[in-house]
Amino acid sequence: MTTSPDEAAPAAAEASVAVEPFSLAELVRYFLRLGTLGFGGPIALVGYMQRDLVERRRWFAKPDFLEGLALAQLAPGPLAAQLAIYLGWLKSGTLGATLVAVAFVLPSFVMVLILSAVYLRYGGLTWMQGAFYGIGAAVIAIIGRSAWKLSRTTLGKDVLAWSIFGTSALITAWTESEIVWLFLLAGVLAIAWRGLGPAPAAAGALLPWAWLTSGLDGPAPDSVLWKIGVYFAEAGAFVFGSGLAIVPFLHGGVVNDFQWLSERQFLDAVAVAMITPGPVVITVAFIGYLVAGPLGATVAAIGVFLPCYLFVVIPATYFRRSVNHPHVRAFVDGVTAAATGAIAGAAFVLGKRAIIDLPTAAIGVATCLVLIYAKSIPEPLVIIAAGIVGLLLTALFGA
Repeated sequence: MTTSPDEAAPAAAEASVAVEPFSLAELVRYFLRLGTLGFGGPIALVGYMQRDLVERRRWFAKPDFLEGLALAQLAPGPLAAQLAIYLGWLKSGTLGATLVAVAFVLPSFVMVLILSAVYLRYGGLTWMQGAFYGIGAAVIAIIGRSAWKLSRTTLGKDVLAWSIFGTSALITAWTESEIVWLFLLAGVLAIAWRGLGPAPAAAGALLPWAWLTSGLDGPAPDSVLWKIGVYFAEAGAFVFGSGLAIVPFLHGGVVNDFQWLSERQFLDAVAVAMITPGPVVITVAFIGYLVAGPLGATVAAIGVFLPCYLFVVIPATYFRRSVNHPHVRAFVDGVTAAATGAIAGAAFVLGKRAIIDLPTAAIGVATCLVLIYAKSIPEPLVIIAAGIVGLLLTALFGA
């Protein structure tokens, strides 16, 4: 179990970089701000965290950040939220994980509650579709650029990792879904490739206000609240890839199985997730609100985020102790490459739906150019500008 000097030197250099002291309150304030202003989906949010917490503020060492990213990719649920929870856990254990989780999710949850109330009051959000016309193209550009930066950071010059990345991206783009067993196979392949051999065996009726559960069809019965909680907990526990993969899963249950929403209403829910900051899976709160009011939104949000919280906090200690074991490291590297490729493939799938004509293609290209050559302009401003362009195009030309 020896490591060559050439392999050990970069890792030692990364681990020796001094981190700056900071308080839990500062970390919570950062994630409160990121949850309020962080647009672009899970990959963009991960990119913001790496830029702000590792490169600029140096609150976390790069190896610690990548360990958290690996754990987030191994477990199902929202990628960015799991990484945030892990960083909170690194700082202050369960307390830090809990406070960071609440700070990260709360701003977008409040925004979705407000948009949901407006949606119910006025019977739809036509203007939102116009904004999404432009925002969707800009978001795809942000996700694509962030996916490329993430792949260079996590894969380095590892030929096997890039091969797994490419295969995973192609399969995801072809099937338009993420295949869990492919991640596991990539981990096993990495172990075999490095010649490590087999790993050793390891041991409603009491509610005072009816409006709290009132959705599109009036007050919802207690049975519907239970279904909401269980269904969205399943989504959080069994779907990999965060919002990039959870949308088709939700469509099957929300529209086809339970028939809670129509196709148009479901698309509005996805649009809400894209135009609000924070985790993309906050769309479940909008769905929950339309079905069973504010309480339905709360139950849906708790249901989808609770599994990812537990998947980070419970195994974090063991994962951190064993992450440097050769078998675990090889497996994590393989899974990381596969997950990164799957995210790139999912970005392609979303791009086919968001970039549908010449104007949206132009918006996407313009966004890329702004991100590359005008780095001082924050991404939220780019998103807002794209939304305004989308509104103008739909108003003037019915795009």
